[in-house]
Amino acid sequence: MNKAREKSVVDGKNFLRSAFAAEQEVLSVQLKLSSESITHDGVMGDVNEQHFIEALRKYLPNRYAVDSAIVIDSKGLTSDQIDIVIYDPQYTPTLLDQHDHRFIPAESVYAVFEVKPTINKGYLEYAAEKAASVRVLERTSVPITHVGGEPRVKDLFPILSGIIATTIDWGDGFSSEAFRQNNSLLVGQQVLDCGLSVTGGCFDIFEGDLIIGPTSNSLAYFIFRLLQKLNSLGTVPAVDWNKYATVMSDQDA
Repeated sequence: MNKAREKSVVDGKNFLRSAFAAEQEVLSVQLKLSSESITHDGVMGDVNEQHFIEALRKYLPNRYAVDSAIVIDSKGLTSDQIDIVIYDPQYTPTLLDQHDHRFIPAESVYAVFEVKPTINKGYLEYAAEKAASVRVLERTSVPITHVGGEPRVKDLFPILSGIIATTIDWGDGFSSEAFRQNNSLLVGQQVLDCGLSVTGGCFDIFEGDLIIGPTSNSLAYFIFRLLQKLNSLGTVPAVDWNKYATVMSDQDA
């Protein structure tokens, strides 16, 4: 019996915690390597974005795509550049793709995240502004035929948003009063639903109240909570492509 098999038989819960803690440690090493070996801040930011994108892609089902992108609506209005967008790749195409640059229709977006080196007051506010730039866009929804046979219009769900970083500036992490106060000031379109610090824990408000996750397995806890929340949203709304077509046929629209 190999070591991992033996550990799972003796204590399955500890086996799971240890295995995911090791994976989190690998990610921490990758982030540390980029911070110590890349001399250009912009390049380091791009590399860290990819580390987090790959971590999410690894665990999210294929019904969700994960990329950096700009979100666009049927009026041609766009969001800021978004570090991480979780969106539907099955029913909604991306638009005007050029290598790694793409526009994602607002209707297909499940969640958006800002990636930063740390979490503090300034970065919380910055991530909140990025989230708002997506949420203010128009989303269409047209009737679709479901298994019952009757056409049904999918209700629009709130787009999730969050911040992801290597560290957190407050010594008590997400349990600190400073974090709670600063996070509570983000309201309306700027609300952040969740956050992850690879070395400092995680939080979410998926069920209304503030939930603080563990530090030792913050990555896995964050992903599993996010998976549950994404499942609860169901599918994205069906796009009214006629609205997009109208822009093509009427230059004054």
